[in-house]
Amino acid sequence: MEGMEEQVIRKYFFLEDLELWLLSQGINETFAQLFKVAISLAAIFILAIIAEFIAKRIFLTTMARVAKRTKTDWDDVLVEKRFFHRLAQFVPAIVVYLTLGIAFYDYSPKVTLFLQAITKIYMIFIAIRLFNAFFSTVDEIYQKLPYAKNRPIKGYLQVLKIILYIFAGILVIGIIINKNPASILVGLGASTAILMLVFKDVITGLVASIQLSANEMLKLGDWIEMPNRNLDGNVIDISLTTVKVQNWDKTITTVPPYILINESFKNWRGMEESDGRRVVKSLIIDTKTVKFCNRELLDRLAKVNLIKHIVAEVDRENLDGRDQIDLINANAQTNLNLFSQYVYEYLYHHPQVNKNLTLIVRLKQPTEYGIPFEIYFFLKEKRWVQYEVIQSNIIDHIFAALPIFDLKVFQRMTSDDIRAIAKGN
Repeated sequence: MEGMEEQVIRKYFFLEDLELWLLSQGINETFAQLFKVAISLAAIFILAIIAEFIAKRIFLTTMARVAKRTKTDWDDVLVEKRFFHRLAQFVPAIVVYLTLGIAFYDYSPKVTLFLQAITKIYMIFIAIRLFNAFFSTVDEIYQKLPYAKNRPIKGYLQVLKIILYIFAGILVIGIIINKNPASILVGLGASTAILMLVFKDVITGLVASIQLSANEMLKLGDWIEMPNRNLDGNVIDISLTTVKVQNWDKTITTVPPYILINESFKNWRGMEESDGRRVVKSLIIDTKTVKFCNRELLDRLAKVNLIKHIVAEVDRENLDGRDQIDLINANAQTNLNLFSQYVYEYLYHHPQVNKNLTLIVRLKQPTEYGIPFEIYFFLKEKRWVQYEVIQSNIIDHIFAALPIFDLKVFQRMTSDDIRAIAKGN
C-alpha cells in the first residue's frame, strides 16, 4: 500500500511542486491545497471526458459497424438493447475511481473514501443495467427459436434478475456501512423466514412457472379459457409472477401462474395442433312434419344429386297411394331418414370437412318441442373467423334444404301467428 502511494506521489509530483510554489508566493496553505485539488479534479474531469469520448465515439461506432456486417442476429440485438452502451459507461467511471485518490490523497481521506464509494455504487448500477440488457438480448434471441413457445425462459431470466438485484443490494449496503458483503450474507441467513414471507408470491410464481413450462401446460399464443376468472383469449406474456391473456374483446386479464396450477382451465392448443376443429350443431325438427315418402316426394328427391342413388334403390311403383298405411305396408322411407342421409352426404363431400375424423348425423331423444337433429363433424379450417363463416354456411344450407323434404323446424308461435289464426288464415 505504501509503495503504491509513493508511486502515485512520484507520478504526480508536479502537483506537489505547484503547491510548494503557491506557498512560496505567500498563498495560504489551505488555499494552496484547495487549488491543487481543483486542478486535480479538473484533470480527472478532462480524463473522464476523453475516456467517454473514446468509449462512445470509437468503441460504440466500431461495434455497431461490426454488428451490421455480421450475419448473426445476437450482436444486432445487443446493439439494439444498448448492451455496448452500458459497457462503455464503465470506462469513465473506472477512470474517476482510479484517479480520485490522487486528488485527495493528502487532503482528506474521508472525502476520498466517500467519493470512491459513490463511484462504486454508480458502477454497480451500471452493471445492473448491463446485465438487464444482456438478459433482454438472450430472451429476444431465444424467442426466435422454433421451440421457444413450448419452453419460455422469461420466468427463469426474471429469477436471475432478482438474484442479481439482491446481490447488488448486498454490495451497496456493504459499501455504505463499510462491511464485507460475506458477513451481510451470513446475517441474512437468520432472516430467511422473513425473506420467505416477503417473497412468497415470487417463490410461488417461480414454482408455478416451472410446472407450467415443464409439463407443457401453457405457452405463448395459446388460446385458454377460464370462465370463473372471466378469461378467454390468447396468452401474450408469461412471466415469473403473472400470465397475461388478451381476451377476444381486446381486454387484458392478468392472473398469477399458481392460479393456473391450482384451478382448472381449458387450453385449445390441442384443437389447433389437431387435424380439425369440431362443430356440434342441433336443430329441432317439428314432429308433425315427419312422414313416409310417397311416389311424388321420391320423384322430387330423385333429382337431388347426393341422394339420387339412394332413392333409385326404392321401389316407387308400389308407392302410388297417399295413405300412410299403404306406405308403411310398402316399407316406404321416411322423409327424415332421407334428409339425414342427404345431410351426411353433403358433409362428407364438403371440401372443408375432414373425412378422417368423426362425422355423425343423428337423432337425439325427442322433447316436447320436437326431435333434436344433431350434426357432429370437424372442419379443416381452424382459424376463428374462417371457421365461423364455413360452419354458418353449412348450417344455413341445411335449413334451406328442409322444405325440399317436406320437413319443418320447430318454432314458437309469435303474435303474428296468433293474429293469423284468429283471422282464419
